[in-house]
Amino acid sequence: MLKDAAEIRELAKRIRTDILEMTYGAGANGGHLGGGLSCADILALLYGKVLNVSPESPLMPSRDRFLLSKGHVALAHYAALAEVGFITRDEMMSFETSGGQFPTHEVMNPSKGIETSSGSLGYGLSIGVGIALNAKRKGEQYRTYVLLGDGECNEGTVWEAAMSASRFHLDNLTAIVDVNEQSLDGYTKDIMPVHDIGRVFGGLGFQVRDSDGHDVEQLYKALSSLSGDSPTAVIAHTRKGKGIRSIEGRTGWHHARLTQEQYEAFRAELEENS
Repeated sequence: MLKDAAEIRELAKRIRTDILEMTYGAGANGGHLGGGLSCADILALLYGKVLNVSPESPLMPSRDRFLLSKGHVALAHYAALAEVGFITRDEMMSFETSGGQFPTHEVMNPSKGIETSSGSLGYGLSIGVGIALNAKRKGEQYRTYVLLGDGECNEGTVWEAAMSASRFHLDNLTAIVDVNEQSLDGYTKDIMPVHDIGRVFGGLGFQVRDSDGHDVEQLYKALSSLSGDSPTAVIAHTRKGKGIRSIEGRTGWHHARLTQEQYEAFRAELEENS
């Protein structure tokens, strides 16, 4: 388990490099580069410091549960799992291999640290509510963390799940929203804006914590400052494509197929800027 912010930042940099490697290695299949890069610091903090999980004992009943609701950025989760030892680098680099275990969307495999399958957006928080409610009713102490995207919050199931989380007083549930202000084909403000996601979660009974999603000290404080008997929503403000300045915040990089020239240029930017 990592101890300080410098180590977490270094882990995030490695995760971003892994994301780039997987995207390039997938060839014509490509990968969801932009949103993967935006949540790298969140994943680094979770797996480097916050989550009670162990690659040596991945199925321990007391483990915290992490669910990737914005499932198209599974490559970022694979990178985090590889960096802390749940999967090997060879397994990570089999991303998008035909018939392999690590496709664009995750396939449930708790022994590899993957608690649920993903596919259509909007269902991760519902699953998280069920897991957290199970823990409550059985007197288990583990926490459930769900990573969503801000574009994903256009899905009505997110808000149905949020209402349920509040109704059942799930203080063992944390929703983290990666607010990179983009979705598939543009800026969220131009498509279907949720003008203040934190205010909506707060109105549904969540404790809301606002944070710079690339500042690991702020993020840690937000994830640690829990009180009362309500679920928590951490609103993490990020930039899509973070770490590669030539694409940061720009549309068009939700999914990418990289040429060798692009890969080499982006790799150099990551080395310089992350």
